[in-house]
Amino acid sequence: MSEGTVSTVPTGKVKWYDADKGFGFVTQDGGEDVYIRKSALPQGVDSLKSGQRLEFGVADGRRGPQALSVRLLDTPPSVAEAQRRPAEELHGMVDDMIKLLEARVQPVLRQGRYPERKNTKRIAEVMRAVARDLDP
Repeated sequence: MSEGTVSTVPTGKVKWYDADKGFGFVTQDGGEDVYIRKSALPQGVDSLKSGQRLEFGVADGRRGPQALSVRLLDTPPSVAEAQRRPAEELHGMVDDMIKLLEARVQPVLRQGRYPERKNTKRIAEVMRAVARDLDP
């Protein structure tokens, strides 16, 4: 390709992107790395994540191919969502939490008292863990 020539619209995956520096590299599906700068990102997009799929135009710059007019093909899940427990495992945790509340908390509350601190601390930890997985 000659200087300034735009090719057909290739696709690729983000190799790395540094939002603070405003640039990174995309690996085309054909294998070649392409420089990408912040100004090529769609409006409202400030960062890219490794592995994210993109569609983009390519122009030959002074230092090699550069991405133009980037379009996001997928948005990767957030780190929190990627680390969520499987639904089946969470179901078991919720079931255990309900049994724990019914056995250790409800009877004491029915008597007009609060459960002992040593029990409430562990119960609260379990409830927080379930809440984190339900709403990452």
